[in-house]
Amino acid sequence: MADFIQNTFGITSPAAIAVITIALMLFCGFAMTRLTKLLKLPNVTAYIITGIFLGPFCLDAVPQTIIDGTEFLSDVALAFIAFSTGEFFKLNVLKKNGAKVVLITLTEAFLASAAVFGVLYGILRVDLAFSIVLSALAAATASASTMMTIRQTGAKGDFVNTLLQVVALDNVISLIAYSVSISVAVALIGGEKNATAGDVFFPLLINMGVFLLGGVFGFFLTALLKKRSTDNRLIVSIAVLFAFCGVCAVLDVSPLLGCMSMATVYVNVSGDEKLFKQLNYFSPPLLLLFFVRSGVSFDLGALFDFSASVGSVSLLVIGIAYFTVRIVGKYAGAYLGSMLAGKDKKVRNNLGLALIPQAGVSIGLAALGARAIGGEVGQALHTVILASGVLYELVGPAAAKLSLHLAGSYSEKIEDIVLVETVTEDGKTKTEAQLLVERIQKIQKELPEKGDTPTEDEQAFLEAAEEQYAAMLASRRRPFSRNR
Repeated sequence: MADFIQNTFGITSPAAIAVITIALMLFCGFAMTRLTKLLKLPNVTAYIITGIFLGPFCLDAVPQTIIDGTEFLSDVALAFIAFSTGEFFKLNVLKKNGAKVVLITLTEAFLASAAVFGVLYGILRVDLAFSIVLSALAAATASASTMMTIRQTGAKGDFVNTLLQVVALDNVISLIAYSVSISVAVALIGGEKNATAGDVFFPLLINMGVFLLGGVFGFFLTALLKKRSTDNRLIVSIAVLFAFCGVCAVLDVSPLLGCMSMATVYVNVSGDEKLFKQLNYFSPPLLLLFFVRSGVSFDLGALFDFSASVGSVSLLVIGIAYFTVRIVGKYAGAYLGSMLAGKDKKVRNNLGLALIPQAGVSIGLAALGARAIGGEVGQALHTVILASGVLYELVGPAAAKLSLHLAGSYSEKIEDIVLVETVTEDGKTKTEAQLLVERIQKIQKELPEKGDTPTEDEQAFLEAAEEQYAAMLASRRRPFSRNR
């Protein structure tokens, strides 16, 4: 609670406590990534662990007022994650294997959700409403972890293109399934023994409306950013995203599907990909706060409780079952879907491994679900998804990297990375030592002279900052020249 800050720093001002707490969350989240980086774990894992340490089970350093006041972060985080995912819905790419990707995605998402529901409700006898929502969330895949692994390895090819499109569609399907399941679950918990047809179709209509509204916002964003100076692009795009989140909050629906639609319309109409890189470089602090806050809300003690509200087994057993069964369902569904779509053996055998990571979207939806359901069931849902999310982030990126390697999408062999002539000008075959020296020299020539090469996200953000600085200097010079 706030007593930690008051007792440690002697501060009682609510504003000061809020600012210091947010600074503490940001700094501790960053510090934890230095440790997880040594273990080659993703940043999401560091953020969730940081939240657990700052939460009530360890330091109890985050006041409840901050937790309640930052509830909007789940909506904002989902908006940024969804908008970045929409970049991959380019019509020219979708036309090539769109039908095959849809078939693969539907198959693997359905089998994963069906397997989770069958085990939880059919075998473990978990509460029906809880099983329905958890099985819907099983379809989601962590797009951030997958994209990070692809960027780190530089993987390319049909396997990578298929994977990116499947991951993006995964989250669309998961949102639709979540929207229906949460409505049914709320009806069941509210005392209605049987869900009506309206409980199923009304959420679908709502999300269809949000999807269309997101497309309208996409055209609006395109018009606003046309011929816009670089320094204002980030401001305008964030303002539009926040405005859309506000509309969705008023309607009490997730902004995920609409933000995907907005990004899809924008990238296809404008053809501009630079905005996505600028936003990707801006969003980490917001995502850090969201995941740390999720970790703070994590109820460690509930894992070992036998709560009558969700069944006769502990949440630990439910979490382990969810973790393992979802992996089996994902792999089997991806294999079957790829076989039905006529994909080659490398895609068939390895796609399921790349779909193991799960965080981001699932945690965001779990936070929204916990808010909608409320009570012990809502808290239990959030706890299971967070606990399994940490496990998925421990094994998911490694599994994704393994799948890329087995599919032949990238190579770590120097002869594949750096190509040189294997024979001399007079036709003699070069020795291994000569080839190695030439490859090293070629790598050295390609290295930058000073410092580290910035990523595309960093470069786009730096260019925007430089243009903004130049515009500011120009505006200062103009009045001076007129006075002269």
